[in-house]
Amino acid sequence: MYATANKKMLNMLILDILREYTDEEHPLTQQEVLKLLKMNYGMECDRRSIKNNVDYLKDLGCDISTEKGYRLMSREFDDSELRILIDSVLFSKSISSRQAKDLIKKIRSLASKHFNAKVSHVCNLPDINRTINKQAMYSLDTINDAIAEKKKISFIYNSVGTDFKLHPRRDSVYIVNPYQIVANNGKFYLIGNYDKYDNVAHFRIDRMTDVRMLSDSVKKMKDIPELKDGLNLPKHMAEHIYMFSGKSVAVKMRTTEDMMSELVDWFGTDFRIIEKNGDKITVRISCNENAIRYWALQYGPYVEILSPESLRSQLSEDVKAMYEKYC
Repeated sequence: MYATANKKMLNMLILDILREYTDEEHPLTQQEVLKLLKMNYGMECDRRSIKNNVDYLKDLGCDISTEKGYRLMSREFDDSELRILIDSVLFSKSISSRQAKDLIKKIRSLASKHFNAKVSHVCNLPDINRTINKQAMYSLDTINDAIAEKKKISFIYNSVGTDFKLHPRRDSVYIVNPYQIVANNGKFYLIGNYDKYDNVAHFRIDRMTDVRMLSDSVKKMKDIPELKDGLNLPKHMAEHIYMFSGKSVAVKMRTTEDMMSELVDWFGTDFRIIEKNGDKITVRISCNENAIRYWALQYGPYVEILSPESLRSQLSEDVKAMYEKYC
């Protein structure tokens, strides 16, 4: 809170009141502004001071309307943008429930009380399946710093045990060259290179603990075959839909036109329709082989993998194994 006895801060106090209590549809009269100044900040002044300070704020570029009362017409984020930010936090699985509530509170502080009244139900939403790793946000911070400074990182990589707690996968730490943080299916992943090898690897950030930035510089991307031309992020994400590591392969599959929405949702528009026969289509997609295997099992009744033969054979074995379990 501002120092309430300092009238040099009056313009900022008025701006705070307009941010909290007004929007395009809800103005305040001069008298209401005076009352709020006294009630919230213990500040007393006259109508002339209100007008002069509002004019000063307008000169500074604040979008304030003085027609039929005072109202702040625009702010850093409009209501729809704030709603998007809140929803992004709500459905992120990479942050804890407490962190989600704190972030939403901060986002709501950017809006008027009228917007907050419309989203008051948010605090009553049930928790989704959030991460159990309380270090996740701190890990993100450290990884961001390491990427910016082009430094390697070390961390412990964990799996979830039957006690629903994180347990190290091995005794020694991972040494990784970090290149990019991405969000996929509500989780944050690190795209990097495990220092011992020359391939691209993906790591779930909410599975990482004790993340530390090292003094060693990262391995250059050009020294990694998959990244010799740099990281084309849209292409990389389209080819790694489940964030499996490994090379991408050319996949040919047969499906129906009804599956076009799902294909675009998963692979973007960077695939080719190479044949149409009635409502049947044959498409060619470049994708990580492990990822397309699980995707094909997910959409099993609606797609048929035609090539590569190794993938088709693997799916045949998967289907036989599933049949034995259920029949």
